[in-house]
Amino acid sequence: MKRIVLIHTVKSVYDSFEKDLRAVTGDIKVYNIVDEFLVADPIERGFFTIENRMRLMHDLQSAQLTGSDLIVVTCSTLTPHVVAARPFFSTPIIAVDDAMCTLAVKEGSNIMVLATAESTVGPTLQKLEEEAALQGKKIQLSSLCCPEALVHLKAGQKAKHDKLVLDMARQVKNNNDTIVLAQASMAHLQDLVQAQTKIRTLSSPQLCIQEVSKMLEAIR
Repeated sequence: MKRIVLIHTVKSVYDSFEKDLRAVTGDIKVYNIVDEFLVADPIERGFFTIENRMRLMHDLQSAQLTGSDLIVVTCSTLTPHVVAARPFFSTPIIAVDDAMCTLAVKEGSNIMVLATAESTVGPTLQKLEEEAALQGKKIQLSSLCCPEALVHLKAGQKAKHDKLVLDMARQVKNNNDTIVLAQASMAHLQDLVQAQTKIRTLSSPQLCIQEVSKMLEAIR
């Protein structure tokens, strides 16, 4: 039986991701690592420390030591560090926003990134720029962030979080043709944001799960 390790930094994503993954992939073994410090520390400090990079490397090593076929990191803040870590591991590692950023650049030219963690904004913009370079495409990027929404989410106040995200989405300009929800914890608002703004809106979890399913099919 194929096995996957999921590395999370937010409890709400831990609560939902495995269930959604199993709905697509069927009978697999799934192990979860939850390390909230990986994202809490850069939010507090404003940057990602060398010590935190080492912590991520240890989490990835622990995941690989399970004998997993695939490792999935579900936090967008970690994406640049996941990309840097890949050459040091034999197990394939997927970043949660790989597929989303590829699709956003393929379909959009003027992309707005919405986030609730400031630590996610830079990595997401960087990922989109790198993807645009790979696709040989010129894009325009902008971003909005509402840290207060994340505070409410961590306090278990999901309704307040959702209201603040939707309020933020109302600030998106009509010249944007694509909205990217930068964190998996915002994904449940994808349809509402799209209906409210009338702009194509993308989130990472389902696109990531589709990518995982394809990779598992390719593994014998």
